[in-house]
Amino acid sequence: MTSINPDKIVLDEEMQARNLDNSPIDLLEQIRQEGRCWEDLAPKWGVDNPEPPWKIWLEATCEVLADRNCALPALERRWEEDDLSEELYRDVPFPERQLLALAHLMIRRGLIDEKELAARTKIVEKRLHMAD
Repeated sequence: MTSINPDKIVLDEEMQARNLDNSPIDLLEQIRQEGRCWEDLAPKWGVDNPEPPWKIWLEATCEVLADRNCALPALERRWEEDDLSEELYRDVPFPERQLLALAHLMIRRGLIDEKELAARTKIVEKRLHMAD
């Protein structure tokens, strides 16, 4: 039988006590509803790789946020991502679900502004549609 890690129980209790604000964020809700997943986009661009090209940036962003200054410690991020994935982004496939959850956490913690993210999203969308 596997024993329960008491540190995990303490972390769960601590994280639940924080009352994560998992209310929807307008921009992310729009992306969730209107966005397309990599699995749908890859064939359009003739790409066979099942991993989206931005996934490495997502992983690197998580690592950087958890590094020295601990703007978003890894265990906290993963706990909050799990909570958001169950509550808000359940219908979104992975890794897009992780991307939306990270953006949600960064907005709620004040690491990025929703308007700034919206502006950057429009720039990327414009680049993608240049070839259409």
